[in-house]
Amino acid sequence: MFLLRISLPDVPGSLGAAASALGTVGADISAVEIVEKYAGYAVDDFIVDLPPDAPPDSLVSACAQLDGVDVVWLSRYPESWGLQGDVDVLNAMTEDPANAERILMSAAPEAFRANWALLANRVTGETLDATELAPDLTPGQVGQLGWLDAATSRELPKGWLEGWGATLIAVAPFKTADSLVIGRHGGPDFLPSEVARLRHLAALAG
Repeated sequence: MFLLRISLPDVPGSLGAAASALGTVGADISAVEIVEKYAGYAVDDFIVDLPPDAPPDSLVSACAQLDGVDVVWLSRYPESWGLQGDVDVLNAMTEDPANAERILMSAAPEAFRANWALLANRVTGETLDATELAPDLTPGQVGQLGWLDAATSRELPKGWLEGWGATLIAVAPFKTADSLVIGRHGGPDFLPSEVARLRHLAALAG
């Protein structure tokens, strides 16, 4: 299973052409999501499954045959992960408002195709909760994440934490003293539209 993020012209037929091209290399498309639109282009995420004998770079080659299509990112995507709709997250937070922050944190890796998420207190630097793959941070190490009081994204360079490579993070503060941090190992970059979604969901958490 792979996550393929592509940029393509925002015109009728472009999405279908991309899907057809991927089909020529045996890709089975499980999901497609429009991530962002800008200046006549769209950024789309494809979750695809390849046959065992098909090399991953065949996805890139298939897209390269299309005019105006660029591959932004290609990486393996754990098959056990799914696409979690924002509506489902909002419903869960509404049903249990006392735990809304933790509900959003738990859902964030799936909703934003990230590797991990954690909940930190901006005042004390304490990690309040975290998903399984999140780094185990002391209050001092939480400071390595940078400012947590505004919705933003940034790159943490290789070695920001011992044994960790370059990491892309997105941050969104809650109305409390807590902030949500989600991380991707190596990429792709968090787009402005993704940060806006994260900020919106955090604002609705309480």
